[in-house]
Amino acid sequence: MFRTLLLTAALGFFASALFAAPMTGDSAKGAVLTDAKGMTLYTFDADKDGASTCYDACATNWPPLLAAEGDAATGDFGMTERTDGTHQWTFKGMPLYTWIKDAKPGDITGDGVKDAWHIAQP
Repeated sequence: MFRTLLLTAALGFFASALFAAPMTGDSAKGAVLTDAKGMTLYTFDADKDGASTCYDACATNWPPLLAAEGDAATGDFGMTERTDGTHQWTFKGMPLYTWIKDAKPGDITGDGVKDAWHIAQP
């Protein structure tokens, strides 16, 4: 029974890190929005009207910041529904993503990729 409770608590902790509201952190370009692990968040110029256009290989390289069931939008933060039914966090209407080539909190290596990806700043 104790092992089950411990396992459930651990899974809940890790799930909350994967599905958590955006936060802020520091980078060489100043304050940036981050995920729960402190990784920089990005926006994509091709996204329009609050909808994500990043799927398949794009989403492999630029994982969307997903919202957990029960998360609520507030202020400049909102959510958009993806084609698979999951919900992705948005900032000022722009869907938010991480970048697989960022290795540690504060990295901003995705800024300017293909002149279409930009760090999300508060």
